[in-house]
Amino acid sequence: MEIVFQIFLLIVGFAMLIKGADWFVDGASGIADKLGIPQIVIGLTIVAMGTSAPEAAISISAAVKGSADIAVGNVLGSNILNVLLILGITAVITPIAVQKSTIKYEIPFVILISILFGILGLTDNFIGRIDGIILLALFIAYLAYLFFMAKKGKHESEQEKPKESTLKLIIFALIGVALIIFGSNITVDAATSLAKIFGMSERLIGLTIVAFGTSLPELVTSVTAGIKKKADIAVGNIVGSNIFNILFVIGISSLITPVAYQSNFLIDSIVCVATSALLLVCVLNKSKKLKRWGGIIMLAAYAGYFVYLLCV
Repeated sequence: MEIVFQIFLLIVGFAMLIKGADWFVDGASGIADKLGIPQIVIGLTIVAMGTSAPEAAISISAAVKGSADIAVGNVLGSNILNVLLILGITAVITPIAVQKSTIKYEIPFVILISILFGILGLTDNFIGRIDGIILLALFIAYLAYLFFMAKKGKHESEQEKPKESTLKLIIFALIGVALIIFGSNITVDAATSLAKIFGMSERLIGLTIVAFGTSLPELVTSVTAGIKKKADIAVGNIVGSNIFNILFVIGISSLITPVAYQSNFLIDSIVCVATSALLLVCVLNKSKKLKRWGGIIMLAAYAGYFVYLLCV
């Protein structure tokens, strides 16, 4: 009966995620058009931070409770899964156009901070408060860059304004993100309970089940955005979430209490950097699109990584 109940909760969680993502994408993209803000900025900020709320809640809570494997594993696992699985699935469903600024600045920035994250952690096997200050300083610099993009976008934007009122769009976006977060929590709890029933280890749960569960909002939001031809939100959501996960989530967690970074996360750190590098390679083409072949390569790479996790 326990297994049946947890499966029921999984289905309920998925339903909330799907409907929430639908409303969230419509609301966020509508607000962007109303205010003349580029879709990519909305994707990199509001959508990215909203869908990363589960990662933030779980990692910060894990840090406070001293469960470092879950705090670090959740961020590394989510960032790997975000690129390989989520963008992979989205690209297979529909090729995704990528902005020049994303290729030139944001993806390289993700690669840079992923390397920095690994260096800070593996140097002395923990992320201390000074490391946290460095990460948060970079996060503030990143927000300043987005503010500059938003101001620039207002002057350049000539998009047709949506007919819905701004208040209605905001309400849609807020209800959407609430459903996404609540649905994600239900799904994570149910998936973790099922994993424990079947005897999976805590490290494997952190890098797979919890990482997948907290990345479900990004998955549903990116696929929904891709289908709705809101490619800037689809890509910006993932890139922004990965930046937010490292700089803000780990930054805040390490300020609360130093976060242990076990040496056995070395391979995961390398894979995290490699996935962002793979994304950059896949979009460096004339059409500046993440095409279906790129999505297939990403899904194959995640399958390989998942097999590695099961074997170690």
